[in-house]
Amino acid sequence: MGERPSRALLLIGAVGVGKTTAAEAVGDELEERGVPGAVIDLDAIRRGWPAPTGDRFNTAIELVNLRDMARNYRGTGAEILVAAGVLEERAARSRYEEAMGAPLTVVRLVAPRELVRARLRRRHEHEQSALDWHLDRFDELTAILDAAAVEDATVPIAEDPRGTARAVLAAARC
Repeated sequence: MGERPSRALLLIGAVGVGKTTAAEAVGDELEERGVPGAVIDLDAIRRGWPAPTGDRFNTAIELVNLRDMARNYRGTGAEILVAAGVLEERAARSRYEEAMGAPLTVVRLVAPRELVRARLRRRHEHEQSALDWHLDRFDELTAILDAAAVEDATVPIAEDPRGTARAVLAAARC
């Protein structure tokens, strides 16, 4: 079986923009094309508590888990790894590329602010404190991502996830 995927694709964006949904759709699109790969949700592989002091979003464990998962998927013949998460600093790109073990393309997903706010309101309908945090975090993270300019390409989300997936793959030249 393969040792190394030919590509790594990281979908980034603010909370609520649809990173995980798009990553799953990219995986579906690649599977239909017969391209061996895997989809990794970075939120899921860093979920642990409490977060260590100075590592608010558990980035250290995320990278350790990503490295192990990527190695395992490469060992089963994955040619492309698709991950969904947040990358706030350009300097962090090399750590994610190293963890994924393949050349990394970063695609930023964007969506109109009011669309995302409506999604977040539905998602956190009965959790006011979570809603407030996510609404604030969307604005904060959008500003951080705008300033960091970590992405190789930017893709506006489409009405359907598969449309977004095709746009992501075209932007990443996959």
